[in-house]
Amino acid sequence: MEHYKFFQNRECEYFPCHRVKDDKEFNCLFCYCPLYALGDNCGGDFTYTQKGVKNCTGCIKPHTLNGYDHVQAHIQKIIEIGKKR
Repeated sequence: MEHYKFFQNRECEYFPCHRVKDDKEFNCLFCYCPLYALGDNCGGDFTYTQKGVKNCTGCIKPHTLNGYDHVQAHIQKIIEIGKKR
């Protein structure tokens, strides 16, 4: 494994912040998902609340061993959003 793609903070009071089968593989690198702003195009397993707020509590994609690669596959879209502003 490429170590820069994985980080854990077992001392965090919220660790793990999502339900997982094996917390040894829980990746904290993207504690706050940089893909949130992509809305429906983030590639994650999200829902919307009754008030229309994106709810990512059921999504663990950025917190898996392949989370870094998932984020990198979509990060160019975030860069484009930043350029438009």
